[in-house]
Amino acid sequence: MTERLRSMLFAPGNKSELLKKLAKFQPDAAIVDLEDAVPDAEKDKARENLQQFISSTESKKLEIFSRVNPVSSRHFERDIQILPPEVAGVVIPKISSVGELEEAKKALSKNSVIANIMVGIETVAGVVSATEILRSDSVIAAYFGAEDYVLDLGGIRTPENDEVFLARSQLGMASRLSGVPVVDQIVADFSDSERFIKEAEQARSLGFAGKLCIHPSQVALANQSFSYSADEITRAKELLAVYDQAVLQGSASVVFDGQMIDEALAKQARRVLGLNN
Repeated sequence: MTERLRSMLFAPGNKSELLKKLAKFQPDAAIVDLEDAVPDAEKDKARENLQQFISSTESKKLEIFSRVNPVSSRHFERDIQILPPEVAGVVIPKISSVGELEEAKKALSKNSVIANIMVGIETVAGVVSATEILRSDSVIAAYFGAEDYVLDLGGIRTPENDEVFLARSQLGMASRLSGVPVVDQIVADFSDSERFIKEAEQARSLGFAGKLCIHPSQVALANQSFSYSADEITRAKELLAVYDQAVLQGSASVVFDGQMIDEALAKQARRVLGLNN
């Protein structure tokens, strides 16, 4: 699997012409959707398109996941039967408990599908059990599905995101405790770049690794939002230079740019620079 999941671009599996265009948008990963984006009458077509696409030249330039239908769906068994072994992972939506995940894993094993799993956390129960779910074997990533979560909550979806702040915070903590990256919710209005960037900044501050994209125009926004800027890198270098000099002189804290710097902030700067010490 790719080391970064800043952008995960969805494409409906029944739209072969869209699958062929995925590589040119350069997402960190692509999700061929067999679930919500595909009407029931088109499910078989989507499965056929997935198999054809995964063997094409275009697919070799991508990290490809396939989102199957929920475990409880009548489509789930058929979806996993046709999963190409070349996919980087299988995305299983609406996982609400470890028991449900184990059921899915058992079905995958039964069908000789050995796959990395990305789970969709999209219910209240799923959010409450997120840490336990993410700690399960084979789970390599997760995403937060805000629309289904709010539906299950019985709440109202708002542009301010107040109704999902707690859930997103809990998933950020679950990611930290499990070591599994979590990808943030979609922005349905793909023409609203300002909202997308704002949500990405919120998600990054909460510990998310990236954002789901439903339109190619969102990929560049996600990649930029979840990458350190030149200014952030420069500031981190300058901060560490001042701090390291202070440590050499016997001080564990120092003022930098009007701010008191200690080891905790130095660690944050090292993270920006990819330093582990």
